[in-house]
Amino acid sequence: MENPIKKVLVSEEEINKRVAEMAKEISDEYRGKDLIVVGILKGAVIFLSELVKQIEFPVFMDFMAVSSYGKSSISTGEVRIIKDLDFSVEGKDILIVEDIIDTGLTLNYLKDILGKRGAKSVKICTLLDKPDRRTVGVNIDFLGFEIPDEFVVGYGLDFDEKYRNFPFVGALKEEVYNILD
Repeated sequence: MENPIKKVLVSEEEINKRVAEMAKEISDEYRGKDLIVVGILKGAVIFLSELVKQIEFPVFMDFMAVSSYGKSSISTGEVRIIKDLDFSVEGKDILIVEDIIDTGLTLNYLKDILGKRGAKSVKICTLLDKPDRRTVGVNIDFLGFEIPDEFVVGYGLDFDEKYRNFPFVGALKEEVYNILD
């Protein structure tokens, strides 16, 4: 398929501006604290990279990989940890950085797990929020953009491991993702 994008929802310029604003908000909130930024692989890598470059003090970074989708475009509702943290979170302030929140199941699960491991605080930073898909409540502390219920790719988000490298967030044409469901 020549162009898999139905429409651009968030431009590269809009993303760059909001990421800088979020980095400032995070810097103001956590200045003087030992912050561990936990990126959720693979989708959050691009967002996390741009975000942490603009945080105004040194941070620890670690990563988790979780799955609730498999190869489908619809969440299975079951969250599995595929790669766990390398560092202890006990007594630390944790900022989970995610690419997108839809059902809320993954973030609720991770927030609960990290809290049970003794984190001093656990907050959530996401580039995108899709509230129309929410099945459980999630408190988002740092939000980039609220988007409609579309299947989106770009800026780290993928479909079948493709399109992560697009510098914008775009709605994927239905004929691209309907082949697997």
